[in-house]
Amino acid sequence: MLAEGELERYDRQLKLFGEKGQRKLKNARVFGSAVLNYLAVAGVGTIRIVDHGVVEATNLNRQILYSEDDIGRKKVVSAEERLRALNSETEVEIISRTIDPGNVDELVGDSDLIVDAMDNFPARYLLNATALRKNIPLFHGAVHGFYGQATTIVPKRTACLRCIFPQAPSPKAVPVLGATCGVVGCIQATEVIKHVAGVGGSLENRLLIWDGLNCTLREIDVEKNPECKDCQG
Repeated sequence: MLAEGELERYDRQLKLFGEKGQRKLKNARVFGSAVLNYLAVAGVGTIRIVDHGVVEATNLNRQILYSEDDIGRKKVVSAEERLRALNSETEVEIISRTIDPGNVDELVGDSDLIVDAMDNFPARYLLNATALRKNIPLFHGAVHGFYGQATTIVPKRTACLRCIFPQAPSPKAVPVLGATCGVVGCIQATEVIKHVAGVGGSLENRLLIWDGLNCTLREIDVEKNPECKDCQG
């Protein structure tokens, strides 16, 4: 049941998916990073953050969980404080470790879904394979300057990340605009909320492309690759 304070706090979104949908959000366990502000204020019950890094000045143009005062602090600690300040009802679990093939299953744990907020494709492929193995959805998002992309991957039902991108781009630092991260992060958060609450359609088998320079959105239909080593293996 939702407490009286929760009914008041979430009044504007209860009009969208009702108390049943809100209870689903309260019971959801999300593994992720960049979109967490919007998931916390929406009432997601448990958020698990895994990051080994410390806040640097170069993070501040795009990562709004942090401020100048956080430079030099562990990212997970600063993120936990920020999210708890936004919504004290959300349980925040923090782990200061680097995700690798040997620990990813443990780190994802009993999460109901994964939000891809990584900045490199080897880590994204690792989360993709983990989502497929655990049979939980993966919400992909990536940015490059003014451009961004997002899709929702549901094991056994949609193309997986490696189906869509069989080969990783060359590993190099890419230009990033904070506003682009905001657009893509909001799309990911919306996809998560709809999936958990059980309302609306999703970006299944569709790759959404955001062009910030021209302020346009377009879609690319994607499909399973019968030879994909991740989802067909």
